[in-house]
Amino acid sequence: MSCFLYFYKMKWEQALKDYQNYLRIERGMSENTLINYSFDIKKLMRWLEGNQIQVSPLKIDENQVQEFIYQLAKKVNPRSQSRVISGLKGFFNYLIFEDYRKTNPLELIESPKTVRKLPDTLSQQEIDTLIKTIDLSSAQGERNRAMLETLYSCGLRVSELINLKMSDLFFDEGFIQVIGKGNKQRFVPIAKSTIKYITIYKNEIRIHENPSKENQDILFLNRRGKKLSRAMVFTLIKQLAEKGGVRKNISPHTFRHSFATHLLENGADLRAIQQMLGHECITTTEIYMHVNRKHLSEVLMKYHPRR
Repeated sequence: MSCFLYFYKMKWEQALKDYQNYLRIERGMSENTLINYSFDIKKLMRWLEGNQIQVSPLKIDENQVQEFIYQLAKKVNPRSQSRVISGLKGFFNYLIFEDYRKTNPLELIESPKTVRKLPDTLSQQEIDTLIKTIDLSSAQGERNRAMLETLYSCGLRVSELINLKMSDLFFDEGFIQVIGKGNKQRFVPIAKSTIKYITIYKNEIRIHENPSKENQDILFLNRRGKKLSRAMVFTLIKQLAEKGGVRKNISPHTFRHSFATHLLENGADLRAIQQMLGHECITTTEIYMHVNRKHLSEVLMKYHPRR
């Protein structure tokens, strides 16, 4: 690598580092979100380096970015392409915000049209099957049952589940406190049955654990007394699905989708679901309007004056 190209690489890496600090401190974004945003910007950096294009993040123009997007479109699907465009727009908007640039080189670049994929859901019977498949003869079994009941009862993201603290449990009031995206706090109602399973885990299993210093308050622990990883929860659910014969491609997020869908099908208000899920915008929640045709027919026959 020439010294000249090395100079431009350092310019990009410093700008990316500043942007990460901005997202972390000013926007309160999680490390997972930071990784995803950074990955999109690094794609552009690698493309510039691979094509020996010596231009700084302050001087790159729309023609160069458009050529990058054109080449990217040959390798990735429209959804991934749209995500990269969105990530880069945010990066250059930050540079404008800091008065490093006057314009955004992606301002005139439109994201490709994508078909919005409806989330997979589980039926109540399938959820019961997964939970009944758990081996309760082990200490981890009681923990796993409490975790899955919490995922479904409260509609949590997997990151919210593994970071749930004992000090976040307000069982007397019937709520738990959740710290969601952007460190935003919300209170979510919790079912009495879920309170029962968490209490069993706390009083009979967790009390005998030896939490590490930094995990004293974390509710769900692994065998070494540390916080569970996202991958561990994913693996658990995949294993239970295989063991229980649930032939769907599911993840922890499927429980969140099922939570919202079942609430909506049973007549819950969309605004209430939005608050419980912690969605900033109602349009994000509206994806759960995909209730099945049978349910829509039942609603029509029950409520329409010409039924």
